[in-house]
Amino acid sequence: MDKQENRGRRKPSRHYDIIYEPRHLKEYKMNNELLAMLEYIEQERGISKEQVVKALEQAILSAYRKSSRPASDLNVKVNLRTGELKAWARLKVVEEFPTEDEILLADAVRRIPGAKLGDIVEWEVTAADFGRIAAQTARQTIAQMLRKAEKDIVHDEFKDKIGEIVTGTVHHADALGVVVDIKKSQGIIAGRDRIPGEQFSAGDRISALLVKVDMEGSGPSLILTRTSNNFVRRLFEREVSEIHDGVVEIVGIARAPGSRSKVAVKSNDPRVDPVGACVGMRGLRVRNITNELGNERIDVIPYSSDLKTFIANAMHPAKLLDIELNPETKTITLHVDQENSRLAFGRKAQNVRLTQRLIQWNINIVIQESEEEEFARKKQEAATELASKAGVSAEAAEALVEHGYLTIEGLGNASAEDLAVIAELTDEDRAGIANAVAAAKAAASAEPAADAGTDGEQA
Repeated sequence: MDKQENRGRRKPSRHYDIIYEPRHLKEYKMNNELLAMLEYIEQERGISKEQVVKALEQAILSAYRKSSRPASDLNVKVNLRTGELKAWARLKVVEEFPTEDEILLADAVRRIPGAKLGDIVEWEVTAADFGRIAAQTARQTIAQMLRKAEKDIVHDEFKDKIGEIVTGTVHHADALGVVVDIKKSQGIIAGRDRIPGEQFSAGDRISALLVKVDMEGSGPSLILTRTSNNFVRRLFEREVSEIHDGVVEIVGIARAPGSRSKVAVKSNDPRVDPVGACVGMRGLRVRNITNELGNERIDVIPYSSDLKTFIANAMHPAKLLDIELNPETKTITLHVDQENSRLAFGRKAQNVRLTQRLIQWNINIVIQESEEEEFARKKQEAATELASKAGVSAEAAEALVEHGYLTIEGLGNASAEDLAVIAELTDEDRAGIANAVAAAKAAASAEPAADAGTDGEQA
């Protein structure tokens, strides 16, 4: 029987208990949480309680106005000792029919015995739902202040490092970018600022150029890049002491990130070789930079005030036959032979494109033939013309040219025995040659007769 009775009773739910938790207990908990949060913010983030409270009061007042129809002259106050939040209004004492900005005289004198008609009194108007509004607004305001405070701290710490290399640890990487932990801050390398083909995992060490400290966005504050020309410049300054000290100077940089870079350098001390200083013993210095850039090839080029010399250095390893300059159009015409043409252009025309960026002139490349190539071309042209005029095959024409017969007139001077030794000629080819020679002789003999007739008519 007892079991049946117990089975029929409804057990009190936890939700039911929470709903009916005494209001003063909730407020007590919220007040303690607020005081603890204020203490934490002041000690850990360096933001004074007064500063946070002032922002809280303004935010809660704004939220309170939106949620109800309070008096127009209203303010919210936080008790720093107890954490209690109350709303106060300045109300005018009236005798009857009060508005939101007024209070009855009978009510006023109960709390303020000396109150009289027309007085302005400070009156607590904390509504029943004020605690809920205050709690929600306090969380949002504190979160916003923390974000802003963090960004201010990051800005103060890194504002003087813009344009410099910073090093951190990869937090995570995805298609959108690489998020990097740098001390207590975070930076991001967007997709467009990553070197093509680079892959990173959480925990990897990574260096990048600090471009900007973002104070507005909600994401990481430090904007980083690894594709900038200045990133290469700073890497050289870090690796090459002569550049850091000003003995060697970087004149210009042209870069295809992840593939190839050209760095023009000059020495301010005639005793120091700028290229040797940058490359380092056994190539160690430039190899360190190449490794940092994901095996990007680095060409260190000696700068020269003579433009032609500088161009020749920049186009290395291609050897140039001639360089023509047009200062009016800032155009350079480079003459190269067939052997060096591929080196001059480079893979996907990269060599010539990077040289254009480095020198900031337009470049045209003209491929010149070697003597052998020119001779072969002229032989081919002669054979093609002879085949057309003599009515012989291309193979026969090439054989005739090889034996020194370049024209129909030359074939006219050849005997049958001379042509018989050319194995490539068929009977049909010989017949065609004979016909072509006869036609040429007939045309030649007809010309004097035509000239004589013309002379007679003139006489």
